[in-house]
Amino acid sequence: MEEIKPKRKANQNGQPALERTGAARRGSRGEKTATKPENAGRKSRRRAPRATAAAETPAATQSVPAPRSRRGHNGQQAQNTNGNGKAPRRNRKPQAPRNYEMTPAIPMHICPLGGLGEVGKNITLYECQGDMILVDCGLVFPDADMFGVDLVIPDFTYVLENKDRIKGLFITHGHEDHIGSLPYLLKKFNVPIYTARLTIGLIKNKLEEHGLASSAVFHEIRPRQKVKLGCFTVEAIHVNHSIPDALAFAIECPAGVVIHTGDFKVDYTPLSGDAVTDLSTIAEYGRKGVLALLADSTNAERPGFTATEQTVAEGVRRLFVRARNRRIIVATFASNIYRVQQIIDLAIESGRKVAVSGRSMVSNTEMARELGYLHAPDNVLIDIDEVNKYPPEKVVLITTGSQGEPLSALSRMAQASHRQVRVGPNDFIIISARPIPGNEKTVTKVVNGLLSLGAEVIYENMYDTHVSGHACQEEQKLMLTLAHPQFFLPVHGEFKQLKRHAETAEHLGYIPKQNIYIAENGQNIRLSADGMTVENTVTAGAVMVDGYGVGDVGNVVLRDRHHLSEDGIIIVTAAVDGSNGQVLSGPDIVSRGFVYVRESEELMDGLRTQVEMALDRSLSDNMHDWASVKARVREALSSYIYRRTKRSPMILPILLEV
Repeated sequence: MEEIKPKRKANQNGQPALERTGAARRGSRGEKTATKPENAGRKSRRRAPRATAAAETPAATQSVPAPRSRRGHNGQQAQNTNGNGKAPRRNRKPQAPRNYEMTPAIPMHICPLGGLGEVGKNITLYECQGDMILVDCGLVFPDADMFGVDLVIPDFTYVLENKDRIKGLFITHGHEDHIGSLPYLLKKFNVPIYTARLTIGLIKNKLEEHGLASSAVFHEIRPRQKVKLGCFTVEAIHVNHSIPDALAFAIECPAGVVIHTGDFKVDYTPLSGDAVTDLSTIAEYGRKGVLALLADSTNAERPGFTATEQTVAEGVRRLFVRARNRRIIVATFASNIYRVQQIIDLAIESGRKVAVSGRSMVSNTEMARELGYLHAPDNVLIDIDEVNKYPPEKVVLITTGSQGEPLSALSRMAQASHRQVRVGPNDFIIISARPIPGNEKTVTKVVNGLLSLGAEVIYENMYDTHVSGHACQEEQKLMLTLAHPQFFLPVHGEFKQLKRHAETAEHLGYIPKQNIYIAENGQNIRLSADGMTVENTVTAGAVMVDGYGVGDVGNVVLRDRHHLSEDGIIIVTAAVDGSNGQVLSGPDIVSRGFVYVRESEELMDGLRTQVEMALDRSLSDNMHDWASVKARVREALSSYIYRRTKRSPMILPILLEV
């Protein structure tokens, strides 16, 4: 792929400033960690810093205080040899102290704009020496009290304010909480996207729906490939997750190296032999020196290791045998290509045809087959319209709806509204996913619907039908140990998960407590070898998407929707003479979501009387400010309704001036 290399300014000695400052920073970290008392628990360094070595180095080349790096000293060794590979003999007599002007270490800024204190909406901005890059651009699904809201995306205000400085966007993998907001960002800022092949395919499918696929700029990257953008050099590192082509990123800049893990786990027996997390590369960076680690916290509360995906294969195989002569329907995430491949392989073993249902499942499987990530013979796959042409024991249906989404294929089956599939006693249904927190009720509703139709349903933890794609505590410890960062910032999780991950890092003992920080969305974190500070807060929040509307639903609208959902609305209309305030017609009262009008005629008559009295008082008081008249009507009705019903519906007076 095309590499964009930064222009490096030479110092007065002709040396590249970027390489010089990076080497000096790495040296600065090494001595600092060796001398601070809070790091006494670390493995002691046998070599003491040598003042004479610093003295032999020209002052012009020392832009950063230069204690030694954690592991190697190759740069200083090269400067202090006599040509035969041996170090010159040192003068052991005391040297007169020399005064050097010490400059602070080069800083970088990390601004999480989403993904902290929540599961989803992941996006992080990195800045160093005026250059910026982004990592991920995800969404989160709305809470139950966000009535009518379809999606929640990050607030891109700070990104758009700095779009001239942003060199590129790196995507870790193709899950919605990491790519879902891309269409809404690309409509305003067509930033180049750097990610793996499958992730590009998933993003293109998403952009097709918004008419953006042809204009988006993609750069395919592979593990161990480095990309230079401005002062940043980003290396892609393969990690294991529940989707192929998941990546971590080693982000190197003059301030140091930051490792951003993305979602990961350590599975030593993955379904794909080349899908093992590249721990050796992470360890290599750890030996060189890592300034900061930002790591996945989703399973921080779970001890041990995450189970291997191989357990799912065995569990589902047993369920296939149990199904016997019934049709098998499996619901899973459309992006879980590994799981889809497992089901196809088991269908082939049992002599069954495979059909897929759900728009995202159809598009993702087609794309994965074209790219070579999914293998299925043509004689095995059938169209959804053909499922009823085969006996039940010869069919496997893979569908969306594992989270109970209202419009998903499985939800429509549960409601008996699916056009091609009618669920009944001859169906054996496997939900191969755990409910995302907040989706438990919707999943339960779907399960109940399927059971009422006579199907047998396997869900949640009844059998080994699902394993997590996120690291548990022991894997998190392994990542922390190998990366051995100077600073640690847990990311990707609710506060309780971030807190537990921070405690795990602290208990390891070699990262000082003051170097572990639980950040919040919008905080501008300044990091350097000299320390960590939190500077000014940048704009970061949640933007709600409702249909085609982006950001037009805010807290006020949600509050009104919540009010309407609880108590309903009463609309009062009346025609008023504009010259004297006399009521010409009405008042008429319309009720929605408050009471059943036909059974509450007495109450409605009382409401009408209250409105007439309020209008008469306004007329007698010579009140012609219609806003004040409406407020008086609203107050009179609110008081009367609460006395009679103990309810507080929304009251909307409409006065038509004639």
